Amino acid sequence: MVIADLRLKIEEWTPVKVQAALIGLATAAAVAPSSSAAIERWYSNGLFARLQPALTSLSNLSRVAFLDVLILALALGLVVVTIRGVASRRRAPRGDRPGLPLQGLLRILGLAAALYLVFLVTWGLNYRRLPLVQRLPFDPARLSADRARALAVESAARLNALYEPAHADARPPQYVLDEELAAAFRAAAGQFGVSSRPVLPRPKRSLLDPYFLRAGVAGMTDPFFVEALIASDLLPVERPIVIAHEWSHAAGLADEGEANFAGWLTCLRGTPAHQYSGWLFAYGELTNSLGERDRRAVAAELGPGPRADLLAIAERLRRHINPRLSAAGWRVYDGYLKANRVAAGAASYSEVVRLMLGVERPATP
Repeated sequence: MVIADLRLKIEEWTPVKVQAALIGLATAAAVAPSSSAAIERWYSNGLFARLQPALTSLSNLSRVAFLDVLILALALGLVVVTIRGVASRRRAPRGDRPGLPLQGLLRILGLAAALYLVFLVTWGLNYRRLPLVQRLPFDPARLSADRARALAVESAARLNALYEPAHADARPPQYVLDEELAAAFRAAAGQFGVSSRPVLPRPKRSLLDPYFLRAGVAGMTDPFFVEALIASDLLPVERPIVIAHEWSHAAGLADEGEANFAGWLTCLRGTPAHQYSGWLFAYGELTNSLGERDRRAVAAELGPGPRADLLAIAERLRRHINPRLSAAGWRVYDGYLKANRVAAGAASYSEVVRLMLGVERPATP
């Protein structure tokens, strides 16, 4: 009797009801207020810390990006739904036809809602955790133009000193996990608030790579399988900081500025090639925060080797980027970040300078 009643209740849940329920749940999850402290404790350091190793260990089994498989499956499913919808419309009595497009739209919205809920569980709720400035000894009094200029000058000096040993270092193949960089990440993890032991994703090339090149995207973390997708045109001096940035996302640092900060600290713990990559990134971020006169003064300190690397990066971007596509992509990403409660949107990338200045940098070996 109980089984029969349960079966009856299940049968009452028609596809339309399931789709409507998913849409309702996703809408509630998107707009409902949440406690950052609770997210930090129960999700980022709880569920996610346990789920991430399993997801990344699974995706690390293959060189193929699991996100590519998911995108292809969704595209195929959309084609099938469209074909079935057209066929159903042709077979249906004339009076029933007006409602069929609405049913198709409901299916698509239901699928989108389901994907959003999965996104929140597998990675997305990290956007709502406590910011690093509340989890690290951050001192706003350390934020000043003088400190920014001093750190920019230091970055130029570090680049000059590291240029030759960095370029003499042997580098791993492009899409092979760099064990020395991984060791540096684990050694630095406590400095940027990661107390768990995340499994680090192997860098992968994606079917999205043509878009990455044209839009100027250096890398991306797949939020469903927590894997790192890296653009194929990155120069060797760029790869360590980009990979460390994506690993920081994989460890639960969703904010772009925080991931940049963690990637920088990771590189500083690594080999000369890793350190050089980190300081090259820091030089760009810090000089962009300076006034024109200070920027020129710091640039004058830079040696010909690092200057040549910066010019090579600029040439790579000039050669591949489509300005319109890049601008459109950043607008979309800005909207995505704001939809996930990152108030600064794409401007959150500049948060890295505040963290560089406001958090005392530990001594590195």
